Amino acid sequence: MDRPESPQSMIMATYLTKPYGEVDETAMEQMNNVLGGDFTSRINMNIREDKHWSYGARSMVINTGGQRPFLVYAPVQTDKTKESIQEVIKEVNQFVADKPMTQAEFDKTKQNTIMGMSGMWETNNAVNGSAVNVVKYGLKDDYWKTYSQRVQNLTLKDAQAVAKTVVQPNELGWFMAGDAEKIMPGLQELGMEVIQLDAEGNVVSKKAKP
Repeated sequence: MDRPESPQSMIMATYLTKPYGEVDETAMEQMNNVLGGDFTSRINMNIREDKHWSYGARSMVINTGGQRPFLVYAPVQTDKTKESIQEVIKEVNQFVADKPMTQAEFDKTKQNTIMGMSGMWETNNAVNGSAVNVVKYGLKDDYWKTYSQRVQNLTLKDAQAVAKTVVQPNELGWFMAGDAEKIMPGLQELGMEVIQLDAEGNVVSKKAKP
């Protein structure tokens, strides 16, 4: 979607993954924390802290009753749109190939999760949200009572196995909002088929892969 003179491009890469409960949810949470869920995640440390192209880049799995979106998003400076896409692709590919989650990364996210539980239910809204999830997803009544123990019992192999199930680099579909005149050449250099939409979702133009 074209946003003329926009100083940033909003990049979103997504696909549908398995419904809630069809994978080890506790392991998936830890896996995503390392890839893009936490501030110190690989994606954010690369694009924000190392490259300084963004104020923050993240990944997440959005919970729904059926298939769920796996999503990577990054608002980046316009002139680094192509390069940011390349870095996201690299990080996602490496995570399930030649650079899987390390023991140190796994231990850190486990500890952070367990230590952070002391503040999980500080508000009525937080308590209500946890109760709603128990009902919505058919969780056991003691789901949250036993949550800490389940996290502690996880192994690195558990998280790596879930990563290979959930993270599918070749399935990513890309959605962007930015200054089309400035970012379109870079997208075509990446070999993308580009469909430009207006604010109402109507097709403005379609450019095939070069």
